[in-house]
Amino acid sequence: MPRFFVKNEQINNDIITITNEDVKHIKNVLRKDIGDEIEICNQESGESFKTNIVDINDKQIKVKIFENINTKTEANVYVSIFQGLPKADKMELIIQKSVELGVSEITPVAMKRCIVKINQKDEKKKIQRWQKISEGAAKQSGRNVIPKINNVKNIKNICESFSEYDIVLVAYENEKENKLKQELKKINKSNDNIKIAVVIGPEGGIENEEIELLKKSGAKIITLGERILRTETVALNIISIIMYELEK
Repeated sequence: MPRFFVKNEQINNDIITITNEDVKHIKNVLRKDIGDEIEICNQESGESFKTNIVDINDKQIKVKIFENINTKTEANVYVSIFQGLPKADKMELIIQKSVELGVSEITPVAMKRCIVKINQKDEKKKIQRWQKISEGAAKQSGRNVIPKINNVKNIKNICESFSEYDIVLVAYENEKENKLKQELKKINKSNDNIKIAVVIGPEGGIENEEIELLKKSGAKIITLGERILRTETVALNIISIIMYELEK
């Protein structure tokens, strides 16, 4: 069943008002009408509801809640991806598939070997587009939250946030010994709120100087095996393994 996200301000007792592009999608694509059922999720609280359409026009749709849905779609593992800026189409793929797999947030990172450079003028539009992709993937996969796409940061910025996580992993093609499996074994699986950060380089990889800074900030440098993966494959590989090993 289609699911749509709303904010607290759109909910008034048991009546929810849907606006923006969702109106066109519900009305013209799904061809829903008065009496039809749709699922609504409060993106701020994570609560989900079954509703019926009670009023519909070109500008807004009003639905009435008839059942609260108690479904668990979010993992006990909070995974934050720090992705070295790749080409635009690759970033869109990384966001879409990472959200489907359960990532909690994604931060684009400007690294020395990034081919793509985003100026301040274009950054806002890029982030808005990427946030829309995150929202679409969250809807498609039935999630209760929309993972946030943060503003672009640099290596120094992200290192300052590492203390927030239980572990920070850096995928690096020149690391040969320390495997992802070894680091995940060190995590206390009984913890209900595990926070993991994953740092991934762009197409050209991560500079040695950046690796040293990440190490000094407490990150664990890992190998993903004998094969070198494309940047758009790394996030999907790591998230899948983390969820398999740690998700309850």
